[in-house]
Amino acid sequence: MKIAVIGGGAAGFFAAIKAAQELPSAEVCIFEANAKPLAKVRISGGGRCNVTHGCFDVEKFVSHYPRGARELRAAFHRFQAADTVEWFESRGVRLKRESDGRMFPISDSSQTIIDCLVNEARKLGVQIQARNKVSAVKHVGESFSLNIADKPTEIGFNRVVLTPGGAKAGHRIVQELGHKIVSPVPSLFTFGIDDSRLQGLSGLSTDNASLALCCGGKTFEAEGPLLVTHWGLSGPAVLRLSAWAARELFESNYHAKLTVNWLGKSKREIWEDLVLVRDSSPKKKPRNTAAQGVAKRLWHRLLEAVQISEEKRWAEVGNKTLKQLQNELAAGTFQVSAKGAFKEEFVTCGGVDLSEVDFATMESKVVPGLHLAGEILDIDGLTGGFNFQSAWTTGYLAGEGVSTF
Repeated sequence: MKIAVIGGGAAGFFAAIKAAQELPSAEVCIFEANAKPLAKVRISGGGRCNVTHGCFDVEKFVSHYPRGARELRAAFHRFQAADTVEWFESRGVRLKRESDGRMFPISDSSQTIIDCLVNEARKLGVQIQARNKVSAVKHVGESFSLNIADKPTEIGFNRVVLTPGGAKAGHRIVQELGHKIVSPVPSLFTFGIDDSRLQGLSGLSTDNASLALCCGGKTFEAEGPLLVTHWGLSGPAVLRLSAWAARELFESNYHAKLTVNWLGKSKREIWEDLVLVRDSSPKKKPRNTAAQGVAKRLWHRLLEAVQISEEKRWAEVGNKTLKQLQNELAAGTFQVSAKGAFKEEFVTCGGVDLSEVDFATMESKVVPGLHLAGEILDIDGLTGGFNFQSAWTTGYLAGEGVSTF
């Protein structure tokens, strides 16, 4: 029995390891185009590797996937985040959970995860063929033949697990085999906004913002930390919006209306805070007495926006102007005009149409004997370890599925 795993990333290694465990006599080989496998594991989490997320409730966990949640629900009941933690810790890699739920190796080094995966694969006899780019896969009868770039001969295999990530080369291979590809578009990115209210505020953050994005005739909402950057807005709340609205933003050429509630409070609460500070300090200048919870630099920018001068005192601020200030804090509108880059990791939505895959075994419904896992599928999660978890899970199930024939 010969099993080829095309792609040496997280999903590929998990698939190869599981297949080798289930079929000790099989020849399992990972083909990786780059000089070193697990490149994305190496750079993820700033080099620390955000292995998974510390939520072990499947229903809550799947709510972090803009695409693929329904299919992953059953999959996670078979192998979820708690299983990932146990898998690594049983092999000597202890993980820690940070305050936001992200889980990292206690070494804070992605090399720990890489070493664990490579050592486990080698222990089980998995062959790791680096610098071997698969250029074509042919389905011949009940078997497969692989073409390796720059090599003249074809190699035969009984089963293939396709885990090449979201690269175009992988999409081409799977399309040639008869699969449909949902067009890939970026997910998880920052918003480019050119607005005088944000100038000079780079680095300013707020913990509990509420955002609403209007794009493509739909409204998307998110809450959480918000960060002002040199080019616009970032932070977890923006990244969540970018993921949920990925296709609509792409189709609108990244033009949309963003409404920002800087404090995450109701308009009434913000009004009451403003009235309180005005009525309790009539002789003081608004510039020197910010409302509760508002950062000083942001406060000054919003005072300028509603034309409250530096010399004006609270006694001179009428209800009409105060309403304008309330609106800036509770529902300030900004025009998104571009997509920024998210440097930590690049995630796309798109890939193999999920209706063409049996999620019990990750086997193709189009090509018997072909199994798919990882980013090549039209699955993407929010930042925080969710994309790695879908890779571990689908890889595990593919490795299990490829060994049942």
